[in-house]
Amino acid sequence: MTWIELIAASLGALSVYLMTQQKPAAWPIGLLMVLLYIWIFYDARLYSEMLLQIIYVVLQIYGWWQWLRGGEQHQGRAVSRLNSLGISQGLLVGASITLALGFAMSQYTDANLPWLDAALTGFSLVAQYWMAQKRLQCWLLWIVLDIIYVGMFITAELYLTAILYVAFTALAVYGWLEWRTSEAQTT
Repeated sequence: MTWIELIAASLGALSVYLMTQQKPAAWPIGLLMVLLYIWIFYDARLYSEMLLQIIYVVLQIYGWWQWLRGGEQHQGRAVSRLNSLGISQGLLVGASITLALGFAMSQYTDANLPWLDAALTGFSLVAQYWMAQKRLQCWLLWIVLDIIYVGMFITAELYLTAILYVAFTALAVYGWLEWRTSEAQTT
C-alpha cells in the first residue's frame, strides 16, 4: 500500500500548496487525493478518517465552485475573516460531530483510536468548510489539527502520511501568512 500512500501524499502536498496560493486547481487535485485516502484509511481501520474523506469528496467540489463562482458577485471568493460568532458556531459544530461520531465509532466498530479520530474528523470538516469559504481562520485550525494528526498517523504506523502532515503544518503556517497578506491588500 506504500505506493498508493506516496501518490496520495504527493497530491495532498501539491493541493495544499496550491491553496496557499489561492489557485482553484487545488480542488480537483485534492479530490484525487481524498479518493485515494478513502482506501488507505479503510485499510488502517481509521473509519472516521475514511468517512471524512468521503465527505471531503463533496467539500472538494463545493470549494472548487466557491473559489470559481462563489461570493456575492459570483466571481469567486476573496479572503475574509470570520467574526466571533462564526468561529464559535464552527467550533460547536466540530465538537458536536466529535461527540456523535466518537460514540458511534467506539460502540459499534473496531475503529483504531475512535475518539481522537472522531475529534480530528469533526474539526477537519469545519476547517475545510472555512477553507472553501476562504476564511483566514481555517489556517489556524489546520495548524492545530495537523500537529495532532502527525501523532495519530505515527501511532497508526502510517509514516508517509505522518510526514505529509508535518508538511501540511508548515504549509498551513505559510497559508496563514499568505492569506493574511492577501486579505490586507483587499481591505
